[in-house]
Amino acid sequence: MVCVKLMSTSLTGLVFDIQRCSLHDGPGIRTTVFLKGCQLNCQWCHNPESIAFGPELFYTAEDCIDCLACVAACQFGAQQAGANGTHGFDHARCTACGACVAVCPVNALKLVGTPMTVEAVMAQVERDRDFYRRSGGGGTLSGGEPMMQFAFTRALLSAAKEAGIHTALETNGAAPWEHYAELLPLVDLVLFDFKATDSAIHRQLTGMGNERILENLERLYRAGKPIVLRCPLVPGINDDAGHLRGIAAVSQRYPQLSGIEVMAYHNLGTAKSVRLGATAPLPGLPSATPDQRSRWIETLHALGCAKAQLS
Repeated sequence: MVCVKLMSTSLTGLVFDIQRCSLHDGPGIRTTVFLKGCQLNCQWCHNPESIAFGPELFYTAEDCIDCLACVAACQFGAQQAGANGTHGFDHARCTACGACVAVCPVNALKLVGTPMTVEAVMAQVERDRDFYRRSGGGGTLSGGEPMMQFAFTRALLSAAKEAGIHTALETNGAAPWEHYAELLPLVDLVLFDFKATDSAIHRQLTGMGNERILENLERLYRAGKPIVLRCPLVPGINDDAGHLRGIAAVSQRYPQLSGIEVMAYHNLGTAKSVRLGATAPLPGLPSATPDQRSRWIETLHALGCAKAQLS
């Protein structure tokens, strides 16, 4: 038994953020661990740095002071000096080695994606144990898609359960059922994304159909696992009447859902895409307005989806 525990805590995963005192990723005060890598490519993703499986480099041009220290540090020619002494960055040449990050005096360069052991992650999660106990909170695994680092996710959840910490898993539902089945004893709550009702539209918006996703939702529900349905809504993209009816239909099919959260689109991912050197998939689309958010909730309630609330 001791050997198994040592092996699990020595596993390494790629983490791109750990947020303490999170209030939106499950009940109570939580620590949310964001793992890198996702098999979907949602047009509205507000964490585009979570999609790729390897480390990436954020470059915030407006913070750069053109000191050019990074040019000397970069051996791949990604960091460049312009003719007028200004800094330039060729994302295509970047290997995300981090040498430039170490010498940047103003943090205009940031490495996204840090290898961490289970033990290192749990050391941060356990720092807020008192808050979890008092608020009914715990730890949440998110991403990206945590199921894409399945062995690491399983080991983290197991370590949290051994420590007596409430566990939540946020997932897009697209992993093989066998993996979800293996995690059932380790997960106290599933935050399950429901992005589009029609499979063809789901494929258009995310790169994958939703047949397996809906099958996994059915199986998780039948297994008696507490589930909060999370519904990202993007104005003019997936907030049509058909999808709102689809959300209501799911609520009626699964009346014991723990909750239905409407996650209104915000455009923070646009600036992040620029920092990654990528083109934002929804450039210029503003965040959802208060009126749009209210209309979604009113429509869902009128359709009999009484549990729907803004996240």
